[in-house]
Amino acid sequence: MYEVKTDLHRTVLVCVDSCERGVLSGRLYTAGFPQGESFGSVMELLWMTESYLNQNNFPQPFSEMRTFGERRSPTEGQRPTVKTQSGALGTFSVRVLFRQNADWQGAVEWLEGGQSESFRSVLELLFLIKSALENIQKAKTSA
Repeated sequence: MYEVKTDLHRTVLVCVDSCERGVLSGRLYTAGFPQGESFGSVMELLWMTESYLNQNNFPQPFSEMRTFGERRSPTEGQRPTVKTQSGALGTFSVRVLFRQNADWQGAVEWLEGGQSESFRSVLELLFLIKSALENIQKAKTSA
């Protein structure tokens, strides 16, 4: 249903399938994980995303020294096969623009809700995802 469209190596598609007592689980899709990788907690989601960003060295973390050594550059033209992926509860396109102060800054789009917001930290990103999931649960309860 949804596809990573812009900034291929900055964007991850987070498909949230369940939220039990505040613990998210679902799947993460990127150019590096086109088949999807399951996560069972927010911590797993964050580690997987950070690992993917580190593998691509993009965006470069502000707190690490930049070097001209062996650097793996993103492959141009490579497209992830995430065209028909969506979460049972919600789907979020997370675009990491910067990694400064040992944190992420970027934008998150709630695809079912058609809304986009900027975030200045991972904590703010998690609050935005939580608020979208709460809106989904309220809509289901009132229906």
